[in-house]
Amino acid sequence: MSDDIYEAFAVAYARVDRNASENFIGGDPHNAPMPLNYYVWVVRNSARTIVIDTGFDQRGAEMRHRTIVHPVREGLAALGIDPARVDDVIITHMHYDHAGNNDLFPNARFHLQDQEMAFATGRCMCHQAMNHPYELDDVLTMVRRVYAGQVCFHDGESQLFPGISLHHMGGHSRGLQAVRVKTARGHVVIASDVAHHYAHLQQRRVFPVIDSVSAVLEGYDRVERLASSTSHVIPGHDPLVASIYPAFSPATQEWIVRLDQQPLPLPAH
Repeated sequence: MSDDIYEAFAVAYARVDRNASENFIGGDPHNAPMPLNYYVWVVRNSARTIVIDTGFDQRGAEMRHRTIVHPVREGLAALGIDPARVDDVIITHMHYDHAGNNDLFPNARFHLQDQEMAFATGRCMCHQAMNHPYELDDVLTMVRRVYAGQVCFHDGESQLFPGISLHHMGGHSRGLQAVRVKTARGHVVIASDVAHHYAHLQQRRVFPVIDSVSAVLEGYDRVERLASSTSHVIPGHDPLVASIYPAFSPATQEWIVRLDQQPLPLPAH
């Protein structure tokens, strides 16, 4: 495989049941079940392995009333990855479900947007409406990594490695970033929480946990421009990701799936 072409995986590690009215500003008239999956992502080739986000552990699940289906460490092991040997971790943003598991990657560099650290430690965190998606211990751990020289900051757009670029988006969180990855099927964009579900992209509606509505809506357009097609955009929490993409192996159906391979068509919304 070329140095700039990657395999890409979504690893579903946890889940919460909820209704559609909880997933859109203004609610939803149908209010059908619309659960969230929680994912971390892995991109790799013969030259490097990069983990995107770190998820939460059992303590985090109990605090937030979430259900861990497969711990993140278990998903990495299924992919043959030793967390202690991971050199680079991209943190899309520092919300509790993306930046926990604080002891999992002891030797990694963590790639973070300047604006996310400023946001998570600045004046907006004086307001419970803004700080509730963050877990204080996770933020403190990231600050300690800064002082230990383990954080690499990015300002806007960065070419991280051949075939992998970071793109500041904002919206859901002030420093949210998406990751563009070159794969054998084209450029896949791991959008993380730029969009929680495919429905947010398709209907141009907004998830209620938010810093800026306008930045969310602009982010939808930007991730679609960065991707080879709309089917190359990977939302951050949609269970459909785990069902429309091919499994890594027969044992990982709807748990670990291949984003570098062609998905099934999306159901109509």
